[in-house]
Amino acid sequence: MRFALSVPPFTDPAVVLGWACSAEANGWDGFFLWDHLRWDDQVEVHDPWVLLGAVATATTRLRIGTMVTPLSRRRPAVVAKHLVTLDHLSGGRVTLGVGLGDPPGLDFSDFGDEPSYQVRAAITDEALDVLSGLLGGSVAHRGEHLQVTATMRPAPRQPRIPIWVAGRAPNTRPLERARRWDGYVPIASPFLTPEQLAAYVGPHPHDAWDLVAQWPHGTSPDAWAAAGATWLVRSVWPHEAGWREELEALVSAPPA
Repeated sequence: MRFALSVPPFTDPAVVLGWACSAEANGWDGFFLWDHLRWDDQVEVHDPWVLLGAVATATTRLRIGTMVTPLSRRRPAVVAKHLVTLDHLSGGRVTLGVGLGDPPGLDFSDFGDEPSYQVRAAITDEALDVLSGLLGGSVAHRGEHLQVTATMRPAPRQPRIPIWVAGRAPNTRPLERARRWDGYVPIASPFLTPEQLAAYVGPHPHDAWDLVAQWPHGTSPDAWAAAGATWLVRSVWPHEAGWREELEALVSAPPA
């Protein structure tokens, strides 16, 4: 079992970088950043990709990435270039989390981006194919939303940059999408129990596939491992007062 933090970069960038260093020093295995343009009209939202470059050079062991990037509003070629550069900076420690993104108004239509979940899902599927091809060196894709024929160098440091797909449980479409890639991040409120997780996800498509579970306080990692989880993730909710202090406490102690 590995343990990660999913962190909203909604405070001073130097503070976020300090959290990453503290998390690594205290035994966490992964440090992932939310990817938003806006959360509400009050929160200060910083760019996760710039911050991940700093995290990559300040740490040596943590697996890093976004959790999650709404790929439908990103140019896949630019995301591929970000990932490869981060993978080289970090010595091969990058994982990409992708999803549809929220909220559809504040974070999408207000900026002129597509708000429909259904349309964004279709764009995401095409973008994943384009992104995977570019990370592998070349792609020839002709779809409804994207048309790309290109090569890209250099290759990542890793043989393959893992791609985790996030989705809201108990929806089946994001799970089906995730089975085509390298892992699944089911999101539920309230959190799933280990028994609910196992019943929802079922057998893994292959041995290297990751199941990334929300980790409630007071629950045993052994129960989650028995349910098929390979990563456990803690996070905070930035609407709640004291979320920065809560995150500071998390990074200042080992996973428990």
